[in-house]
Amino acid sequence: MKWKLIVVGKPALKYAREGVAEYAKRLRRYTSCEILYLKDTGGISALGERLRLASEGCFRIVLDERGELPDTVALRSKVDQLEAEGTVKTVALLIGGADGHDAATRESAEWVMGLGRLTLQHELALVVLLEQIYRIYNLKNGGAYHR
Repeated sequence: MKWKLIVVGKPALKYAREGVAEYAKRLRRYTSCEILYLKDTGGISALGERLRLASEGCFRIVLDERGELPDTVALRSKVDQLEAEGTVKTVALLIGGADGHDAATRESAEWVMGLGRLTLQHELALVVLLEQIYRIYNLKNGGAYHR
């Protein structure tokens, strides 16, 4: 199963860029992971349309503070389920801009997921998501990263 992270805005903070690069590199030993950055232009509805278009044909997970709050074990179970079903080729994780996602984008999702009730800057959310995906695959492959 492949991963596609579609993010509104590129990371501006140096440590976020370094975190993204580090976890993307680590993930390569387990799975394919593409990161697509969209420019934050056109307003929330236009961004939503571009996010939906970029994730067309994928199992769509929209990151939203109102979404379900899984722990790492639950997220791994979801990944295991999707892989076992064999019908999902690519999972797209959508990270919105400063205004979040429009209703149409949330409604288009197979799963609306949050990282917590706190509002996170998109670049920090991206690092956290990449770390969790890496953690899941490391766990699945018997690694010692998760303790």
